[in-house]
Amino acid sequence: MAHDHHEPDYKFRGWMGLDESSVDGNMVFQEYEPKPLEESDVDIKVTHCGVCGSDVHTLRSGWGPTLYPCVTGHEIVGIVVRAGSKVEGGLKLGDRVGVGAQSMSCLQPDCEQCSNNMECYCQNAMIPTYNSIYPGGAKSYGGFADYWRGPSHFVVKIPDAIPSDVAAPMLCAGIATFSPLKKYGAGPGKTVGIIGLGGLGHFGIMGAKALECDKVVAISRSSAKKEDALKLGATDFVATADGADWAKTWSNTLDLILCTVSSANLPLTQYLQLLRVNGQFIQLGSPDESLPSFNAFALTAKGAKMGGSSIGSPSEIREMLDFFARKGVRTWNTNLPMQQANKAILDLEAGKARYRYVLVNENHV
Repeated sequence: MAHDHHEPDYKFRGWMGLDESSVDGNMVFQEYEPKPLEESDVDIKVTHCGVCGSDVHTLRSGWGPTLYPCVTGHEIVGIVVRAGSKVEGGLKLGDRVGVGAQSMSCLQPDCEQCSNNMECYCQNAMIPTYNSIYPGGAKSYGGFADYWRGPSHFVVKIPDAIPSDVAAPMLCAGIATFSPLKKYGAGPGKTVGIIGLGGLGHFGIMGAKALECDKVVAISRSSAKKEDALKLGATDFVATADGADWAKTWSNTLDLILCTVSSANLPLTQYLQLLRVNGQFIQLGSPDESLPSFNAFALTAKGAKMGGSSIGSPSEIREMLDFFARKGVRTWNTNLPMQQANKAILDLEAGKARYRYVLVNENHV
């Protein structure tokens, strides 16, 4: 579908972090210049955007110096309002679509990752949806905004069965847990532990249940979220602050553990105790600091593996959305008007999310 190259009649405006203090509720709504439009790009009129822990880390420069000014938000859902002549995936004007945490990779035929549906592990150019630089020097801006522009390769259609506010958090939190569950064999006959009951953790529990794991064990510091965990589909609940016996009680019981916690203050040695022989511990959370050390015997004595997982590729996201639509998996989300983006960041930091905040752009809904 061709388009003319006149400037569109809409402006790119969003909630902008200007410095590290932006994480304290100081983002400012202002105009910015998106990347130059290419024939493979789309413009999306943003209707919904989920709020992720990554937004907090980025606004405060937790993972390294942020490229201020920045617009965060990488769980974006909206409507295609502009499409170049070379867009991928059959996208057209009016389609309801989403974008997750990645908006570009090298996409070269000789790239082992890009040619095998592993774009999120591209070692040449893994360009996040915000706080990054596209080839050519333009900055990537996220979805706490009225419009989003970027490469169509990373834009997916949203199945009709999933409402937009429910779909948005699936594009990062959902796929960050679904991808490793699938990759590391979650399913019938398996016992899976999910550490941390936040935005990612609640998807981990629902995903493991939908994949029909024998047992889904929710692991949290306190019992505060026990009732929620069981409603989400956990068969068991472990509160690590309720005494020292939990590691002994649950030792040698889990085939797979997903750790969604972004704190470096983890009882890692005890977590590894929970693994069965040949079990796997997969780290998903990315703390600002290093993980604690642990004894090599925790792995060698069991033939256990410790690994990590990032997000997922566009094809994995499509697979997950179809699966979640079929299985009736639905985000537990709290919707806020996008005007309240600062409040959403503060409330997320204060641990109030149950379990994902979604900003709703009243201008576009």
